[in-house]
Amino acid sequence: MSEESAGTPDTLTIRDNRTGKEYEVPILEGDVVRAMDLRQIKVNDDDFGMMSYDPAFSNTAFTRSNVTFIDGGNGILEYRGYPIEQLAERSSFLEVSYLLLKGDLPSQSELDAFVHDVTYHTYVHENITDLLDAFRYDAHAMGMMISAVSALSTFYPEAKDVQDPHNRWIQINRLVAKMPTLAAFAYRYHRGLPIVYPENELSYTANFLNMLFRIGVKEYKPNPVLERALDVLFILHADHEQNCSATTMRVIGSSEADPYSALAGAMAALYGPLHGGANEAVLRMLHRIGDVKNIPAFIEGVKNREERLMGFGHRVYKSYDPRAAIIKRTAEEVFEVTGRNPLLDIALELERIALEEDFFISRNLYPNVDFYSGLIYQALGFPVEMFPVLFAIPRTVGWLAQWQEMVEDDEQRIARPRQVFTGPRQRTFVPVEERG
Repeated sequence: MSEESAGTPDTLTIRDNRTGKEYEVPILEGDVVRAMDLRQIKVNDDDFGMMSYDPAFSNTAFTRSNVTFIDGGNGILEYRGYPIEQLAERSSFLEVSYLLLKGDLPSQSELDAFVHDVTYHTYVHENITDLLDAFRYDAHAMGMMISAVSALSTFYPEAKDVQDPHNRWIQINRLVAKMPTLAAFAYRYHRGLPIVYPENELSYTANFLNMLFRIGVKEYKPNPVLERALDVLFILHADHEQNCSATTMRVIGSSEADPYSALAGAMAALYGPLHGGANEAVLRMLHRIGDVKNIPAFIEGVKNREERLMGFGHRVYKSYDPRAAIIKRTAEEVFEVTGRNPLLDIALELERIALEEDFFISRNLYPNVDFYSGLIYQALGFPVEMFPVLFAIPRTVGWLAQWQEMVEDDEQRIARPRQVFTGPRQRTFVPVEERG
């Protein structure tokens, strides 16, 4: 390209070899170009214009966001600018929830007010228990949760007014508060146990454990180590940028659907085994290996593509998932209380090998958040079918933060992606009796 046609700084010069025309497209912050700027590239004036084709949004920025930052190459995860390591060590889940939802860490009075509001929204309408009773005895807990959350929209019809900030905040408080209650009700239903109602004097996670595991009228006091471990897990799962479920929340919300309906859709996305079921797959893998002595043969199977190494690698992280390191430490603390799970020794040996062998390092196969989380959930007494539910409870905060940001973004409209049509055109209808 000649010096005269080199374009100006912060622009991209595109030459269409079909026509010989050149186009100058602005480069925005973050090294992105607007897809709509490509529409000016045409062969004829009546053409639709150039589009980008990007299956699964692999290289498309769907939104501008200031909620969560991820640097996958360097293993960095930040909520509103705060490193996940600091938040997991020094904060509580509800404090992190306030940070994600409001943008800044709360003052003591702001935190007290938020905790109070969430605490006193934990009860659900008694008709919800009738809804849960209508499910089969073996219904999956996540399916029950999705239905219950969707049903909540009918109890709060005012939630449809998504443009009212005060109304949005009320619905956000309700959802954050009621998710553990619904999850506990589903768990008790499966166990054939009477439901336990929320106890307002307990913390968010202690109240959840109480509703899950209390038997009879005895006072339930969770071990503080286990209560804190669950709080840390909730912090680590609170948000993770524009993943499948967060994008679903935004897409549904773009039609101005109420947050309960949008969140039910996000939960459905999380329900898929490629998204929210990975820690269950890790447990199955560890059980199948069975013993540390069987690891070498399993590793050879992985290298020969005869086995799948679950809980390693990530779509975003190309180094060690920062959440995995925190969960690994938390697992050790939990097992000091519950007793050591023999599967942990298998997991530790698998990690050691993966961090030393070039086969795994060259493929960026480092432990991710799912590798140790299932072991902790199992140690806490949760069946594997509750794992995606335990993911959905804290991720509710991230979904709501993403949804609220989308509602307040003047650039956002109802989601309407384009397609590249590949089917037949202008076929002539033939009556059925004349078809060959």
